[in-house]
Amino acid sequence: MERSLPEQLEELESFLSWACNTERERSAKRHNSAMAEIRTFYDAMIARLPEILELLNGFTQEDAPAEMQRLSLLTLSLAEIAPAAENFRQQSVVDGYDYSRFVPVHD
Repeated sequence: MERSLPEQLEELESFLSWACNTERERSAKRHNSAMAEIRTFYDAMIARLPEILELLNGFTQEDAPAEMQRLSLLTLSLAEIAPAAENFRQQSVVDGYDYSRFVPVHD
């Protein structure tokens, strides 16, 4: 049976809803999640980030096995929520525009 994530990171499987395929989906997940949920995800990923990056090293998104692709997507979501956790302490930017107006051209 195929694993969802590499075995040594199985405790992160509870965060698989953060493995969003597009930037737009990651942004929506951030803006529609409670800060407590964002913070829990952030803390879990940051604690394992050196190990995660070491595991991902050498793969591209195209040639990585499915479990590594999901891990890569979790890491992209970490990058999406890091400003909310580290700087804003809220899901969106104060006095910012509605996030749904931003449409990435590469999605």
